[in-house]
Parts: sequence; C-alpha cells; structure tokens
Amino acid sequence: MTSAYPSSYYAATAKSIGPLARLDGDMSCDVCIIGAGYTGLSAALHLAEQGYRPVVLEAERIGWGASGRNGGQLGTTLRKSQDELEALYGLETAHALWELAKDSVETVKGLIERYEIECGLTPGLLHAAWKRRDADWLEEDVRHMREEYGYHKLRYIPRGEMREMVASDCYHGGVLDQGGAHLHPLNYALGLARAATEKGATIFEESRVLDLTPGEPARVRTAAGTVKADQVVIACNGYLRKLLPKVNGYIMPINNFIIATEPLGEEGARALIRDNVAVADTKFVIDYYRLSEDGRLLFGGGENYSPKFPKDIAAFVKKPMLRVFPQLKDVRIDYAWGGTLAITLSRMPQFGRLGPNMLFAHGYSGQGINVATLGGKLIAETINGDAKGFDLLSQLPATKFPGGTLLRFPGLVAGMLFYAMKDRLP
Repeated sequence: MTSAYPSSYYAATAKSIGPLARLDGDMSCDVCIIGAGYTGLSAALHLAEQGYRPVVLEAERIGWGASGRNGGQLGTTLRKSQDELEALYGLETAHALWELAKDSVETVKGLIERYEIECGLTPGLLHAAWKRRDADWLEEDVRHMREEYGYHKLRYIPRGEMREMVASDCYHGGVLDQGGAHLHPLNYALGLARAATEKGATIFEESRVLDLTPGEPARVRTAAGTVKADQVVIACNGYLRKLLPKVNGYIMPINNFIIATEPLGEEGARALIRDNVAVADTKFVIDYYRLSEDGRLLFGGGENYSPKFPKDIAAFVKKPMLRVFPQLKDVRIDYAWGGTLAITLSRMPQFGRLGPNMLFAHGYSGQGINVATLGGKLIAETINGDAKGFDLLSQLPATKFPGGTLLRFPGLVAGMLFYAMKDRLP
C-alpha cells in the first residue's frame, strides 16, 4: 500500500503525479540517485537533459521530506552573508560563491519557467530586523552588496515603512530582496519530478536504500531489488541516517514547524503583509512566514532537536506567531506540520566525493530550495565532466559536530538554548 504524505497544507494542495512504482528486481543504469528531494530531482532532470537515463530511489514519496514541507522561501544566498564569507574565505572565494548564489536562484526560476511548473512563484523576500543593531547591519549590507558585488535588487526599509509593509511592531527595519521569491515547495518538487521523467529519468518511490557497495559499478540495494550504477549520487540531507557513516557526523538533523491559518480573505491577508512578500527575521531561531495563494498565513517558528515532534504543533508555533501578530489570537489554525532538515556547524552546505564515482551534497541549513536545486545541477555538471562549481563548494572546510552522531544532540541543544535566550534579550 502506498504511503501517504504527512498531513500539511502543502500535501492538501499538491498537484500529484503519483504514486509511482517501487523498485522490484535488479537493473543497471548510468547514474543512480538516492533521494527524491530537490537535490536528487534537480540532478536527475539536469542529467536527463544531457541524455543520461538516471534512476532515482526514494524511500517514501517524491518531496516527502523537507523539500515538501518547508517555508517556501527563495533567497539570494548560500546561507551565510557575503561579509561573513569574505571573513571566512577571502574576497576572491566570496565573489565566486556569490556567483553560485545568484545562479541558484536563477536556476530555480528558469526550471519553473522552462517546464511550466505550477507552484505559485511570487517575487519578493523581506529580511526583518528583530533588534535595533540588526537594522544597522542590514542597512550596511545593502550598501556593501551594491558597491562590492554590483547587486542592486536590495532595498533598505526603515522602521516606519516596515510597519506599513508588515502589520507588526516587532521590527526595527528590514531589507527587501527583489530577486528573492516564495513558492509552494511540494508542487515545485513534483514539477521537477514530472519534468525529469518526461526527459527520461526513472523514479521509484517507497524504495528505501538499505546498503550501498562501492565499486565500478557500485551496487545500491533496496528490500526488493538492486541497482548497479556507473555513478551514484547520495541526496538524502536530513534523512541520511546510517547510510553514509563517514559523513553523517558533519550534519545535524533538526526539526522545524509551520502552521497555516484559515483563509483570511484578500483584504485580511494583505492587511498582514501588504505586498505579498515572504518574510524572515534576524533571530538565531528565526520566524519565517508568507501568504499562500488562497490567502492563508503560513507561519514557521520554533524548532527542536529530538526524533519526535511536539504533541501539539499548532500550539507550539502559535506562540511565536502571536508575538509577531497578536491580532490573530482568534484566527483558526487549519494545518500544523513539521519537517526535518540538516544543518552544518558552518551553516554552509557540504559537497563531496566518496571515491571516483560517488558524489553527495547535503547540509543546506534552511536554504534548501535554491541551494539544493543548485547542488543537483552542479552534480550533473560534474558527472558530465565540468566540476568547477562542485569543487568550489566541496573544498570549503567542513567540521564534524563534537561528539559525533552520539553526542551531537546534547551539545546542539545547549547551544540552541543559549542563542534562543539571546533572541529574547533586548
């Protein structure tokens, strides 16, 4: 029996293409991709465009993980700001990473346009200053990005105008990225899958990979079959588990949570977010929100680091929502859900090779729509002989979480609690 998607607003409004078949039996292919999230689907589509016939093995359903449950925000960034990247890696590398950041957004937009993916792509991403000093930093960042990188799509929003754009007294200012956007993340994933299969890729759902044997060819085994492949791509992100022990300690699965209000009507929705842009604040444990196509507020807030979700996700997320929008205290919550993503200590994605014919990418740290899509594209380029972009990211320093997979949770919880406390301070 085919497993259902976890209940969410996105699942309820998905433009389904499935269910697809399970792998049953043995087969061979040029590229086997493990995971049908953005990384795997983008790799499959870009490879299929080049004439490959990739096989994708998904443990659940297409976009079942964070790719189908996230906040739907598309930002022009690899996660860290450019001044942070300059301090870490130097100006030359920071510029090269900025080119990838721009390409990541354009890649998403280009795929949506080229394959007519119906996912409600809407322009505008507003970065909201939670503290006064955050507003000063954001204003300086606009200047820096204009002068050093020639990026003119950022506009600083002073506090007074911020209150006109977002009906909240929480913010001291903000920056509008007119190159950013927001979308329905599950429908975007399903659109990538539809395009990939039309180009010649094969996707198997409910085909969890049990073990991976290196070699030429490599062997990828599920409960009901085996794939022999010239190249293997591991694209599991927060759901990697024990499949790759050598790299599992470099990422930490964490859970984020989102609620969807009842429909607010056009007037009610625009009373909250005047210009229908997505919003994310500057807290360490961020709030992020936007309007859906049918006029709901989709609000993400709070996270945990346990294998289990809170018993009452709606109550868990409603608390930060009401800090921002106390006027919504009597609004009904129609959907509440969570998802698991993977973070790295540096908050930069981790790309790498495990032998001559095995590539992996993960650890997008909350920036998965554009960076994971870019990751799939770079993987496809690498397999096709051009590894420049992949090598740039794979050469960034990576650090394991202290204590490895056994002790990383207690350490992370202590750190997150510390920064969450700082978010609450003036």
